[in-house]
Amino acid sequence: MVGVDQYATRKGRHYGTFQVDVGSRRPVDLLPDREASSLTAWLAKRPGVEVVCRDGAPFFAEGATAGAPQAVQVADRWHLWHNLSEAAERCVADHRGCLRVLAPSPARPAPEPEKFEDPSGSSWPRGHRFADRTRVNHATVHELLAAGLSRQAIGRQLRMTSRTVRLLADAATPEDLFRGQWHGRPSKLDAFKPYLDDGWNQGCTNAWRAWEEIVPLGYQGSYQRVRAYFREERLSPPRHGSTAVTPCHRRMDPSPAGDPDRGRAPSAQGCSGPLP
Repeated sequence: MVGVDQYATRKGRHYGTFQVDVGSRRPVDLLPDREASSLTAWLAKRPGVEVVCRDGAPFFAEGATAGAPQAVQVADRWHLWHNLSEAAERCVADHRGCLRVLAPSPARPAPEPEKFEDPSGSSWPRGHRFADRTRVNHATVHELLAAGLSRQAIGRQLRMTSRTVRLLADAATPEDLFRGQWHGRPSKLDAFKPYLDDGWNQGCTNAWRAWEEIVPLGYQGSYQRVRAYFREERLSPPRHGSTAVTPCHRRMDPSPAGDPDRGRAPSAQGCSGPLP
């Protein structure tokens, strides 16, 4: 049983093919490209191959068919799980409305979380980790200054840099140190959130597909930021008045950025048997 997949010598530019003995899990050979003709020639020299384990790339399918017509072509375990997860996600998206109908409605609205009033009027309330740590450090530095210690001695005792000690010592109140600390900072994704929200309401819940779609529209941020935003959407309660519909069909099938020749993994419906 031979496993076939691709490797990159320069991601998005140049790819090769590697072969693995699935039984021993050891590499067998490396090819300098991923052309079907190269795989065909490699398999033709090894007529004893009975099973070819591959993904859904068309060049691998063509090469395996021509080079080892006697072999059975199957999907590997990673792609089986990958296809299953995508199918499960589509199924859940299709039945979002059903899940909300089955969810029991609460007898009374949940109480709002208690809000801690900060008499200082700071935008960083009590209970915020950064704010509480800054308040503690500020109070400690000023207590040591009142005790007669120098700033240099305070830095050694608290293991702080001279700049940190100076900022804490010069600030009359901790709130003077909170200005500009991530509060209200704009994100590269802000301009595209209405577009993503519209797609989410239509059932487009795949972060990778959404990222691929907004990049041509001018988005210059990372995929991780889009994934984090979608994770917030999944964990947040349903919005009032939102209705679930079938997944939208405007999204294109994803392919790794810079690699348009890469084929999709075999469909979930064909995972249990030989590949075409």
